[in-house]
Amino acid sequence: MTILIEAAALVFQPQVILVILASAAFGMFVGAIPGLTATMATALLVPVTFFMDPVPAIASIVTATAMAIFAGDIPGTLLRMPGTPASAAYVQDAYAMTRKGNSEGALGASLVFSAIGGIFGTIVLMTSSPVLADIALKFSSFEYFWLVVMGLSCAVFVSPGSPARGLISLFIGLFAATVGIDNPAGVPRYTFGSIELYAGVQFIPAMIGLFAVSEILRSVLNRTEMPAVQSGGGGIFKQQIANIVKYPFQVVRGSALGTAIGALPGAGADIAAWISYAISKKFSREPEKFGSGHVEGLVESGASNNAAMSGAWIPALVFGIPGDSITAIVIGVLYIKGINPGPMVFINDPQMIYAVFIVFLLANIMMLPLGWLAIKGAGTILSIPQRTLMPIILLFCIVGSFAINNSPFGIVLMLIFGIVGFLMEENDIPIAPAILGLVLGPMLEQNFVTSMIKSQGSFIAFFERPIAAGLGIATLAIWCIPLLLMLVARRGKASDDI
Repeated sequence: MTILIEAAALVFQPQVILVILASAAFGMFVGAIPGLTATMATALLVPVTFFMDPVPAIASIVTATAMAIFAGDIPGTLLRMPGTPASAAYVQDAYAMTRKGNSEGALGASLVFSAIGGIFGTIVLMTSSPVLADIALKFSSFEYFWLVVMGLSCAVFVSPGSPARGLISLFIGLFAATVGIDNPAGVPRYTFGSIELYAGVQFIPAMIGLFAVSEILRSVLNRTEMPAVQSGGGGIFKQQIANIVKYPFQVVRGSALGTAIGALPGAGADIAAWISYAISKKFSREPEKFGSGHVEGLVESGASNNAAMSGAWIPALVFGIPGDSITAIVIGVLYIKGINPGPMVFINDPQMIYAVFIVFLLANIMMLPLGWLAIKGAGTILSIPQRTLMPIILLFCIVGSFAINNSPFGIVLMLIFGIVGFLMEENDIPIAPAILGLVLGPMLEQNFVTSMIKSQGSFIAFFERPIAAGLGIATLAIWCIPLLLMLVARRGKASDDI
């Protein structure tokens, strides 16, 4: 109790609260612009933290990250331009709700359940960090391979339309992920002599192109206007109270799964959001409504998204192993401030660690009023005529694609993938699996090659470890059960015809 009081004294100071508020506004602004991610918001804050004490420095990063992850849902919901790859998991439902005139209901679900997931993950972080971190350390390349394959499989089966079209989209993303020299052999692949392609296809310009530019092309050709904003039956928070009552188990399941996957170094919110959305659809009483503006998927995957952010701090604080790109930056800041992450930090600087926990709770609680203001302000976007709005969006897209590497080549990639995305949707091929394939493709290849080297080419080794065997069997079941059910249904139909 004494440590908590000391930690609270470190946090509840005027300058720290002021830093939290300023970082919240900054994170909300950066996250809401397509192409500017939570990682970029964190990186931009690092030079500022050099002039701060440890607690406000970490508080600024934690707050900005939490806000940016939620704010990434704003362009996805209003304009079908997800701010993060994780947002792509449920962008179809969120945008469909906007087309029905209930953008506030979709954004409210993202806001409330992101906050709930973040608070859940923080509580787990406070109470179970060493246990979960110990489990995370048991994951080797075999377990990560199956985890990635499971995430990719979920993307195929939850996509609107037939699984075959989802598979085509996934292969497009996986092919794009093979470009460059960032592979186990270090050999240039599909670069066509372009030095810019040596670094591979950057997923931010690709994502902006596939979602944003393709949508701009479609709106110009079809000349469609956005619907007016409607409350959708009650205020923002009133709708979410009804959702909590209706989907309590989905909230807990998404938060728990997000925290668990976030605790795995390198896994992150992308896999967590996709797997949560797939589980939500699989066990839903109304699976046919997914993709057409059904809030259930937003509830579970939205909670999973932010819970994964909290979970990523578990290996970072307990062992000094970054859970994602954001915690990798944070570990560097901690070292600069003289705090060495690892088991001893809970003994040497316990009040500092608990101060970080309190900041996590504050950031997720403050997300509710600040997010409400952002939703109310963002709703005015839909009242802007398309002929005025689309050029502004295109300008932001160009800035976001250029800012990744400060190179015009990012803009070229954005335009190429914009045309590809437009052609895909014109032929009813979903876009979201391509994004996940592009993001997880390098991780899939790296872990597969590493595992094959370890096992000297034996595929049996992928099932020799208990966790790997469980994940492998679950993944194969995801593949085989739908095929078996299809065969049984066809045989039953054939026997009926006879």
